[in-house]
Amino acid sequence: MPGERFFNDDPVDGSADAPDLLGREQYVRHALALLHQVREQSESGVLALIGPWGSGKSSVLRMTIQHLGNEVGGAGASMWSVAELNPWMYSDLESLTLALFSEIRAALPDDGQWSELRRKIGAFGQSVSPLGKLTGLLGLDSSELIKLVAERVAGDTSASAAKRTAEAALRQAGLPVLVIMDDLDRLAPEELLVVFKLIRLVGHLPNVYYLISFDEQTLLDVLQRTDLVGSNDERAQEFLEKLIQVRLDLPAFRDRDIAAMTTRLLNALLDSHGMSMTPDQEQRFSEAYFQHLQDRLRTPRAIKRYFGQADATLGTLAGEVDLVDFLTVTFLRTSEPGVYRMLGRHRAELTGTSIDPALRHDSRPNEHAERWKERLRQAGVAQDNLDGMLGLLALLFPALQQAIGNGSGPRAAERRRGIGSQDYFDRYVVFTVPVDDLPEAVFEQALSQLAAGTEGDEATQLLLRLREDTHRIIRRIDQLRADGTPLPAAALLKAMADNYGRLTAEPEVMGILRPDRRIRSIAPSLLLDIEPAQRPAVVAAMAATYNGAVLAARTLHSATNPDNTASEHVQIAEAWAAQARDALTGRLAEHLTPATQRPASDLTNQDSTLIWMWRHTDPAGIRTWLRDRLNHGWELLPLLAALITPRQFPFPLIDNDTWDGLDAMFTHDDLYTRLTPLLDNSPDAPPPTDQHQTDILQALRDRRPG
Repeated sequence: MPGERFFNDDPVDGSADAPDLLGREQYVRHALALLHQVREQSESGVLALIGPWGSGKSSVLRMTIQHLGNEVGGAGASMWSVAELNPWMYSDLESLTLALFSEIRAALPDDGQWSELRRKIGAFGQSVSPLGKLTGLLGLDSSELIKLVAERVAGDTSASAAKRTAEAALRQAGLPVLVIMDDLDRLAPEELLVVFKLIRLVGHLPNVYYLISFDEQTLLDVLQRTDLVGSNDERAQEFLEKLIQVRLDLPAFRDRDIAAMTTRLLNALLDSHGMSMTPDQEQRFSEAYFQHLQDRLRTPRAIKRYFGQADATLGTLAGEVDLVDFLTVTFLRTSEPGVYRMLGRHRAELTGTSIDPALRHDSRPNEHAERWKERLRQAGVAQDNLDGMLGLLALLFPALQQAIGNGSGPRAAERRRGIGSQDYFDRYVVFTVPVDDLPEAVFEQALSQLAAGTEGDEATQLLLRLREDTHRIIRRIDQLRADGTPLPAAALLKAMADNYGRLTAEPEVMGILRPDRRIRSIAPSLLLDIEPAQRPAVVAAMAATYNGAVLAARTLHSATNPDNTASEHVQIAEAWAAQARDALTGRLAEHLTPATQRPASDLTNQDSTLIWMWRHTDPAGIRTWLRDRLNHGWELLPLLAALITPRQFPFPLIDNDTWDGLDAMFTHDDLYTRLTPLLDNSPDAPPPTDQHQTDILQALRDRRPG
């Protein structure tokens, strides 16, 4: 709804510029009718407009003033004069009294026929105000002060005489004056008593009526902090009843009114940011709103403040976060700031990334729930709101929902870009996309550039984030795959291969999951997403670089051997797989050609890795290649030292996987045949001086068959 003013908390008067959107017009007419009735039956009176903070009392007063200004009597004259008095501006009875009579004088018509009435009311105000207050408020100089003292001494200027004169003039004039005082519940206890004393005693004048407004419970609480009333609720009620002749209880803000205003402001928020809700989002927001938010958003001010805060922070987050999660987090931030601040402290648990044993899903759900309720208590949540607040957090965080007894885990949050995902959490607490993250539009454009084979800033940013923030980028790619979004799989695999040796992201899961393993986890799926006829070329392109060849070998092996059985048992029956293997074998041989010119003891870690990877996809080929190298100058024991990584006790130097790999690359029989002199400590074979080689021989002795 264009034109909605989220940040304007000013009262409305029902005009075109400030329309009545809450349907208070009918109630205003009711209040006016009561005001006229009171005037007919009493020459003075006090009416009280009563309602909770933020319920629209000030707007009703504005609309009342507007209507009174439109009422005319004989000769087109106004039927009422309105004086507005803000008691917040005055801290004592004398100052407030002078202000009251000043406002009444100002409310009277400025025609000459009213000058005498204004003079008499001013005289009464002067008579009840000490000279010090009078001069201070009116700014009199010393000569005027001397003149005023003389006038008081010379004539009958007593307060009682001045009041009788003013009363007579007010009766004769016949023009009622309505004095409006808003927000009396916000005064300090003694200030409130000053106002009541003014209304009850000093300001009780003919044709002068009062319309005051306040939240009743708050006002009673203030009264009970005064010495006059004390901490006695019944006495406070009686005190109030003596002052007020007519109660005007503001109509309840019904559930249908709340829903209508919420819907209007929600639509305005969506329109102002060019957004809409999916059916799933509508359902989730309805659940959050009707189960948790509605009971806390009971006044127009609360609803408007809530959507105003949402509008203020949605800005750059539009399209970058889940709208329902954003609206729910906004509610926490504005209504439960203690809970909002607590989220960051428990981020790992809430996003399902904590490895705390106490949070295992086989723990009892009621223990999780009670622990969270205690946290909510410490965050300032009222006892009556604990269950609701826990339920609201469960809607935001699937990991928490799962922990307390239901839910499907954090993947649901990842799919919707929710705060319950470790990859999107920060966006909700910094109110923008962090500089180390990629906005959705940039991410999508980068994928388009990769697919088209064109260069662009977005693709450059994506490749940079791939290196520095590997885990998050791969998770986002994986989520797009799960959602069925078409991806440039070939281009992504080539980019991953080109950057495979330059990954700088920190390991995750307590340092166990390295960034290279994260890439290896998705690469086989991407390869299989490609048409079979195109896969061999993609594998060859991946293997263009040394490190890319490592990833290509691992990817081909996993794609054709999902059960990860031993290499020599892999049966590659499909034509594309055989072609890809041949293309990869050629690349591996090219990358290892420089190594053949050096002794086996000079093999680099990259060389060793390539050899191991080769045996994954073509064990027969690597076996032939290694035998040729051994027959042309390489020594077997230094080669094994380069291939087998040293290990610390209690881990065996040659575990089962290494043992199977050696069989694939050499065969056990050929291995033992070539090493027999060293294994048997033959005099013709001097023992190695390198401890690692010595350890390898011993490990082979321990595994020697028979």
